[in-house]
Amino acid sequence: MEDFCRGILSTILLLLVCQELTLSFADDVEVVDLTKPVEDTVPEWDDNGYIMFCPCMGRFGNQAEHYVGALAFAKAIDRTLVLPPFRTYINVPLSDWFQIEPFTHFHKVITMEDFMKHFGETKWPVGERRGYCWLPQNSPNECQMKNGNPFGPFWDGFHIDFDEYIKFGITNQADITNADRMVWLKSEWDQKYPASQHPVIAFRGAPATFPMAAGNRQIQKYFKWNLQLFAKAEDEMARLFHGDKKFVGIHLRTGQDWISTCKHAVDSPSFMASSQCLSRGEKVFQEMCYPTAEDVVKQTTEAVQKYAVGHLYIATDKLSYFQELSEALEPLQVKVHHLDPHLPQMDLMILGQADFFIGNCVSSFTSFVKRERDINGKPSTFWGFPV
Repeated sequence: MEDFCRGILSTILLLLVCQELTLSFADDVEVVDLTKPVEDTVPEWDDNGYIMFCPCMGRFGNQAEHYVGALAFAKAIDRTLVLPPFRTYINVPLSDWFQIEPFTHFHKVITMEDFMKHFGETKWPVGERRGYCWLPQNSPNECQMKNGNPFGPFWDGFHIDFDEYIKFGITNQADITNADRMVWLKSEWDQKYPASQHPVIAFRGAPATFPMAAGNRQIQKYFKWNLQLFAKAEDEMARLFHGDKKFVGIHLRTGQDWISTCKHAVDSPSFMASSQCLSRGEKVFQEMCYPTAEDVVKQTTEAVQKYAVGHLYIATDKLSYFQELSEALEPLQVKVHHLDPHLPQMDLMILGQADFFIGNCVSSFTSFVKRERDINGKPSTFWGFPV
């Protein structure tokens, strides 16, 4: 009975101590109601203004180069860049493929989805939306911001119509390695289109060159893959290579459209992305643009032998030469893989991880891979060039 009483007394004392502690800390504790929705933080408006554009030229590789140029131009004139979605047959939010936060380490950015959500009605309302087209001031042509596909569907995806059109004739192409030009661009645009009167400059196309300025290639380091998407690429590599990650990756352009492209490209000093491998005075040649199956087998065999890999990964838009490569590499015990994913970005991510990469110098798809690999210190070459 005595032990029982002692137990009750100890329990009572413990409860009294806990009550005292609760009362003493009550004033310092913030009670959070978890049933309430988290408030969406409204970004601060940039008084220096915004740049908006439609990435409406070509497929992913071309659009990515325009993205790089747009980032350079936004930095030059110190306006926030509104990051548009990539354009396929629909608008694909940038965040589906890339992380947004790394871009902020280069310059001020906001996604187009967030811009329209927070500022579309208050800071850039209907009735005050202007479209900007590069045209001589006395040109009889109209600024056709939404004519045709993908221009119309792109802007319609955000319910954007333009109330006024402005023609401009000054350049909007920047190179971050050319300091004098960067300063000059800001001066010109601030003078002719001050943010106080032109808070949002919505370009019909990208404020960038194609092919991209060589000095802007370093901006690639801010393109970091969406982590969930990259995890899927890692899963595919684990499935294909069975834990042996040493592989050579190749990119082939073999579609009918590319045959026609190369007919125009050969002997040209600059064609599409060819500046990534040609120096001034050099010209595009057939093997670098459209190598034969024999060329592909020969150069690929040299690469797998040099880098002592056990796997070959093929990315292509049409013909893969899978049979020819498999037969040639079988004596070397190299397994050949061709995934042909629904999402081309899967090819890009895997090619970026290869121990060695061979690409098509004229292709902007290859150009994206090459820039990423250069940033990460991974070796690459092109068809028709030494391994």
